Amino acid sequence: MNNAQNAPFFNIAQMLPGLPRLKIVDVGAMSLGEGTDAYSPLANATPCDVYGFEPVAAEFAKLKASAKPGHHYLPYFVGDGSARTFYECNFAMTSSLFEPNSALLAKFQNLEELARVQKTYPVQTTRLDDIPELKGTDFLKADVQGAELMVFEGATRLLDEVLVVHAEVEFVELYKGQPLFAEIDTYLRSKGFALHLLGKAGRTFKPLVFMNDPNAMLSQILWGDAVYVRDFMLFDRLSGQALLKMATILHETYRSVDLAAVALDAHDRQHGTQLQPAYLRKLGGG
Repeated sequence: MNNAQNAPFFNIAQMLPGLPRLKIVDVGAMSLGEGTDAYSPLANATPCDVYGFEPVAAEFAKLKASAKPGHHYLPYFVGDGSARTFYECNFAMTSSLFEPNSALLAKFQNLEELARVQKTYPVQTTRLDDIPELKGTDFLKADVQGAELMVFEGATRLLDEVLVVHAEVEFVELYKGQPLFAEIDTYLRSKGFALHLLGKAGRTFKPLVFMNDPNAMLSQILWGDAVYVRDFMLFDRLSGQALLKMATILHETYRSVDLAAVALDAHDRQHGTQLQPAYLRKLGGG
Protein backbone atom coordinates (compact mmCIF):
# COMPACT_ATOMS: atom_id res chain seq x y z
CA MET A 1 0.00 0.00 0.00
CA ASN A 2 1.57 3.28 -1.06
CA ASN A 3 -0.58 5.12 1.49
CA ALA A 4 1.17 3.21 4.28
CA GLN A 5 4.52 4.68 3.26
CA ASN A 6 3.18 8.23 3.18
CA ALA A 7 1.04 8.21 6.34
CA PRO A 8 2.56 9.19 9.70
CA PHE A 9 3.75 6.05 11.48
CA PHE A 10 2.01 4.95 14.65
CA ASN A 11 2.51 2.64 17.61
CA ILE A 12 0.65 -0.57 16.79
CA ALA A 13 0.80 -1.75 20.42
CA GLN A 14 -1.72 0.91 21.37
CA MET A 15 -4.41 -0.72 19.23
CA LEU A 16 -3.79 -4.34 20.20
CA PRO A 17 -5.76 -5.56 23.24
CA GLY A 18 -3.85 -7.66 25.74
CA LEU A 19 -0.50 -7.54 23.94
CA PRO A 20 1.91 -9.51 26.16
CA ARG A 21 5.40 -8.39 27.08
CA LEU A 22 7.87 -9.47 24.37
CA LYS A 23 11.11 -11.37 24.94
CA ILE A 24 14.15 -10.58 22.80
CA VAL A 25 17.41 -12.54 22.71
CA ASP A 26 20.42 -10.73 21.24
CA VAL A 27 23.46 -12.92 20.52
CA GLY A 28 26.34 -10.59 19.70
CA ALA A 29 24.95 -7.64 21.64
CA MET A 30 27.89 -5.25 21.33
CA SER A 31 26.46 -1.75 21.15
CA LEU A 32 27.11 0.47 18.15
CA GLY A 33 25.33 3.38 19.82
CA GLU A 34 21.97 4.34 21.26
CA GLY A 35 19.06 3.18 19.12
CA THR A 36 21.17 1.18 16.64
CA ASP A 37 19.98 -2.32 17.54
CA ALA A 38 17.71 -3.94 14.95
CA TYR A 39 15.00 -4.20 17.60
CA SER A 40 15.40 -0.67 19.06
CA PRO A 41 12.10 0.60 17.57
CA LEU A 42 10.31 -2.44 18.99
CA ALA A 43 11.76 -1.99 22.49
CA ASN A 44 10.82 1.69 22.40
CA ALA A 45 7.24 0.95 21.35
CA THR A 46 6.20 -1.78 23.79
CA PRO A 47 7.51 -3.40 27.00
CA CYS A 48 10.22 -5.96 26.25
CA ASP A 49 12.69 -8.10 28.15
CA VAL A 50 16.07 -8.22 26.41
CA TYR A 51 18.69 -10.88 27.09
CA GLY A 52 21.97 -9.97 25.43
CA PHE A 53 25.18 -12.00 25.06
CA GLU A 54 28.57 -10.41 24.46
CA PRO A 55 31.78 -12.37 25.14
CA VAL A 56 34.38 -9.62 24.54
CA ALA A 57 35.10 -8.44 28.07
CA ALA A 58 35.44 -4.72 27.37
CA GLU A 59 32.22 -4.61 25.33
CA PHE A 60 30.35 -6.65 27.93
CA ALA A 61 31.40 -4.16 30.63
CA LYS A 62 30.01 -1.28 28.54
CA LEU A 63 26.68 -3.07 28.13
CA LYS A 64 26.40 -3.80 31.85
CA ALA A 65 27.22 -0.21 32.76
CA SER A 66 24.55 1.25 30.47
CA ALA A 67 21.86 -1.43 30.85
CA LYS A 68 18.29 -0.14 30.81
CA PRO A 69 15.53 -1.67 32.97
CA GLY A 70 14.52 -5.03 31.52
CA HIS A 71 17.86 -5.52 29.75
CA HIS A 72 20.01 -8.39 31.01
CA TYR A 73 23.53 -9.15 29.73
CA LEU A 74 25.71 -12.25 30.04
CA PRO A 75 29.34 -12.79 28.86
CA TYR A 76 28.72 -16.21 27.29
CA PHE A 77 30.27 -17.52 24.09
CA VAL A 78 27.02 -18.73 22.56
CA GLY A 79 27.18 -21.70 20.21
CA ASP A 80 26.40 -25.40 20.02
CA GLY A 81 27.95 -26.38 23.34
CA SER A 82 31.31 -27.40 21.89
CA ALA A 83 34.79 -26.29 22.93
CA ARG A 84 36.18 -23.77 20.44
CA THR A 85 38.93 -21.21 19.90
CA PHE A 86 37.98 -17.54 20.08
CA TYR A 87 39.74 -15.10 17.76
CA GLU A 88 39.72 -11.64 19.34
CA CYS A 89 40.45 -8.96 16.76
CA ASN A 90 41.66 -5.37 16.78
CA PHE A 91 38.06 -4.25 16.22
CA ALA A 92 35.83 -6.05 18.72
CA MET A 93 32.97 -6.33 16.23
CA THR A 94 35.03 -8.63 13.97
CA SER A 95 36.01 -11.12 16.70
CA SER A 96 34.72 -14.62 16.08
CA LEU A 97 34.71 -18.32 16.86
CA PHE A 98 36.12 -18.64 13.32
CA GLU A 99 39.49 -17.37 12.11
CA PRO A 100 39.33 -14.35 9.79
CA ASN A 101 40.09 -15.28 6.19
CA SER A 102 42.79 -12.66 5.72
CA ALA A 103 43.67 -13.63 2.14
CA LEU A 104 40.10 -13.02 1.01
CA LEU A 105 39.53 -9.93 3.15
CA ALA A 106 42.69 -8.32 1.72
CA LYS A 107 41.15 -8.27 -1.77
CA PHE A 108 38.65 -5.61 -0.64
CA GLN A 109 38.89 -2.06 0.63
CA ASN A 110 38.96 -1.64 4.42
CA LEU A 111 38.21 -5.21 5.52
CA GLU A 112 41.43 -7.01 6.40
CA GLU A 113 42.49 -3.94 8.38
CA LEU A 114 39.44 -4.37 10.64
CA ALA A 115 39.87 -8.09 11.38
CA ARG A 116 43.42 -8.60 12.54
CA VAL A 117 43.68 -11.20 15.28
CA GLN A 118 45.17 -9.81 18.50
CA LYS A 119 44.90 -12.94 20.62
CA THR A 120 43.32 -16.38 20.64
CA TYR A 121 42.14 -18.47 23.57
CA PRO A 122 40.10 -21.62 24.19
CA VAL A 123 36.45 -21.18 25.18
CA GLN A 124 33.47 -23.35 26.01
CA THR A 125 30.36 -22.37 24.09
CA THR A 126 26.93 -22.26 25.74
CA ARG A 127 23.71 -23.42 24.10
CA LEU A 128 20.72 -21.10 24.26
CA ASP A 129 18.59 -24.17 25.00
CA ASP A 130 20.49 -24.57 28.29
CA ILE A 131 19.54 -21.12 29.64
CA PRO A 132 16.12 -21.39 31.37
CA GLU A 133 15.46 -17.64 31.37
CA LEU A 134 15.19 -17.66 27.57
CA LYS A 135 12.13 -19.89 27.40
CA GLY A 136 9.37 -18.15 25.47
CA THR A 137 11.66 -16.04 23.28
CA ASP A 138 9.78 -14.15 20.56
CA PHE A 139 12.61 -12.45 18.65
CA LEU A 140 16.08 -13.90 18.17
CA LYS A 141 18.92 -11.81 16.75
CA ALA A 142 22.29 -13.42 15.95
CA ASP A 143 25.29 -11.42 14.71
CA VAL A 144 28.39 -13.43 15.59
CA GLN A 145 30.70 -13.18 12.58
CA GLY A 146 30.13 -16.52 10.91
CA ALA A 147 28.99 -18.57 13.92
CA GLU A 148 25.25 -17.99 13.46
CA LEU A 149 24.53 -21.59 12.46
CA MET A 150 26.25 -22.79 15.63
CA VAL A 151 23.92 -20.53 17.62
CA PHE A 152 20.85 -21.99 15.91
CA GLU A 153 22.07 -25.56 16.33
CA GLY A 154 22.28 -24.89 20.06
CA ALA A 155 18.76 -23.49 20.12
CA THR A 156 16.59 -26.23 18.64
CA ARG A 157 13.96 -26.02 21.40
CA LEU A 158 14.10 -22.24 21.57
CA LEU A 159 13.45 -21.98 17.84
CA ASP A 160 10.19 -23.88 18.28
CA GLU A 161 8.84 -20.78 20.07
CA VAL A 162 10.62 -17.96 18.25
CA LEU A 163 8.48 -15.90 15.86
CA VAL A 164 11.15 -13.83 14.06
CA VAL A 165 14.88 -14.48 13.52
CA HIS A 166 17.22 -11.66 12.48
CA ALA A 167 20.63 -13.00 11.46
CA GLU A 168 23.76 -11.68 9.86
CA VAL A 169 24.69 -13.96 6.96
CA GLU A 170 27.72 -14.17 4.70
CA PHE A 171 27.77 -15.01 1.00
CA VAL A 172 31.53 -15.60 0.80
CA GLU A 173 33.93 -17.11 3.35
CA LEU A 174 34.97 -14.04 5.33
CA TYR A 175 35.98 -16.44 8.11
CA LYS A 176 37.71 -19.74 7.41
CA GLY A 177 35.30 -22.66 7.33
CA GLN A 178 32.24 -20.66 8.31
CA PRO A 179 28.75 -21.73 7.17
CA LEU A 180 27.35 -19.46 4.45
CA PHE A 181 23.87 -18.11 3.77
CA ALA A 182 22.70 -21.23 1.92
CA GLU A 183 23.36 -23.43 4.95
CA ILE A 184 21.65 -21.06 7.37
CA ASP A 185 18.68 -20.71 5.02
CA THR A 186 18.32 -24.48 4.72
CA TYR A 187 18.49 -24.92 8.48
CA LEU A 188 15.95 -22.24 9.37
CA ARG A 189 13.52 -23.40 6.70
CA SER A 190 13.76 -26.90 8.19
CA LYS A 191 12.63 -25.33 11.49
CA GLY A 192 9.48 -23.83 9.98
CA PHE A 193 10.71 -20.37 9.04
CA ALA A 194 10.34 -18.49 5.75
CA LEU A 195 12.77 -15.87 4.47
CA HIS A 196 11.08 -12.46 4.60
CA LEU A 197 13.74 -9.78 4.11
CA LEU A 198 17.33 -9.90 2.86
CA GLY A 199 19.75 -6.98 2.96
CA LYS A 200 23.11 -6.86 1.24
CA ALA A 201 26.44 -5.25 1.99
CA GLY A 202 30.02 -5.45 0.81
CA ARG A 203 33.12 -3.58 -0.24
CA THR A 204 34.81 -2.61 -3.48
CA PHE A 205 37.62 -4.76 -4.85
CA LYS A 206 41.06 -3.15 -4.52
CA PRO A 207 42.56 -1.01 -5.93
CA LEU A 208 39.39 0.89 -6.90
CA VAL A 209 37.90 3.29 -4.34
CA PHE A 210 34.28 3.88 -5.31
CA MET A 211 32.90 7.39 -4.76
CA ASN A 212 35.98 8.16 -2.62
CA ASP A 213 34.51 5.89 0.07
CA PRO A 214 36.63 2.88 1.17
CA ASN A 215 33.54 1.34 2.79
CA ALA A 216 31.38 1.54 -0.33
CA MET A 217 30.00 -1.52 -2.09
CA LEU A 218 30.09 -1.54 -5.87
CA SER A 219 29.35 -5.04 -7.19
CA GLN A 220 30.38 -7.89 -4.88
CA ILE A 221 27.89 -8.91 -2.20
CA LEU A 222 29.78 -10.13 0.88
CA TRP A 223 27.32 -10.18 3.77
CA GLY A 224 23.87 -8.97 4.80
CA ASP A 225 21.00 -9.27 7.26
CA ALA A 226 18.39 -11.97 6.74
CA VAL A 227 15.01 -11.79 8.48
CA TYR A 228 13.00 -14.99 8.87
CA VAL A 229 9.42 -15.31 10.08
CA ARG A 230 7.25 -18.24 10.99
CA ASP A 231 5.92 -19.62 7.70
CA PHE A 232 3.19 -17.16 6.71
CA MET A 233 1.26 -19.98 5.03
CA LEU A 234 0.79 -21.49 8.50
CA PHE A 235 -0.14 -18.39 10.52
CA ASP A 236 -3.47 -20.03 11.43
CA ARG A 237 -1.50 -22.51 13.58
CA LEU A 238 -0.11 -19.74 15.80
CA SER A 239 -1.87 -18.72 19.00
CA GLY A 240 -3.73 -15.44 19.23
CA GLN A 241 -1.01 -13.94 21.43
CA ALA A 242 1.70 -15.08 19.03
CA LEU A 243 -0.11 -13.40 16.14
CA LEU A 244 -0.33 -10.12 18.06
CA LYS A 245 3.38 -10.34 18.85
CA MET A 246 4.20 -11.17 15.23
CA ALA A 247 2.26 -8.17 13.96
CA THR A 248 3.99 -5.90 16.49
CA ILE A 249 7.51 -7.10 15.63
CA LEU A 250 6.90 -6.75 11.89
CA HIS A 251 5.30 -3.31 12.20
CA GLU A 252 7.72 -1.71 14.65
CA THR A 253 11.02 -3.32 13.64
CA TYR A 254 10.69 -3.58 9.86
CA ARG A 255 7.61 -1.54 8.87
CA SER A 256 6.53 -4.75 7.15
CA VAL A 257 2.93 -3.61 7.28
CA ASP A 258 1.55 -6.01 4.67
CA LEU A 259 2.63 -9.13 6.56
CA ALA A 260 1.61 -7.56 9.87
CA ALA A 261 -1.88 -7.18 8.38
CA VAL A 262 -1.86 -10.88 7.42
CA ALA A 263 -1.08 -11.79 11.04
CA LEU A 264 -3.92 -9.61 12.28
CA ASP A 265 -6.30 -11.22 9.78
CA ALA A 266 -5.42 -14.65 11.19
CA HIS A 267 -6.13 -13.31 14.68
CA ASP A 268 -9.49 -11.92 13.54
CA ARG A 269 -10.54 -15.28 12.13
CA GLN A 270 -9.53 -17.06 15.32
CA HIS A 271 -11.12 -14.68 17.80
CA GLY A 272 -13.81 -12.74 15.93
CA THR A 273 -11.95 -9.45 16.30
CA GLN A 274 -11.70 -6.65 13.73
CA LEU A 275 -8.05 -5.76 14.14
CA GLN A 276 -7.01 -5.98 10.49
CA PRO A 277 -9.65 -3.50 9.20
CA ALA A 278 -8.75 -1.07 12.00
CA TYR A 279 -5.05 -1.46 11.17
CA LEU A 280 -5.59 -0.85 7.47
CA ARG A 281 -7.58 2.30 8.25
CA LYS A 282 -4.70 3.57 10.40
CA LEU A 283 -2.22 2.85 7.61
CA GLY A 284 -4.38 4.84 5.23
CA GLY A 285 -4.52 7.75 7.62
CA GLY A 286 -8.16 7.08 8.50
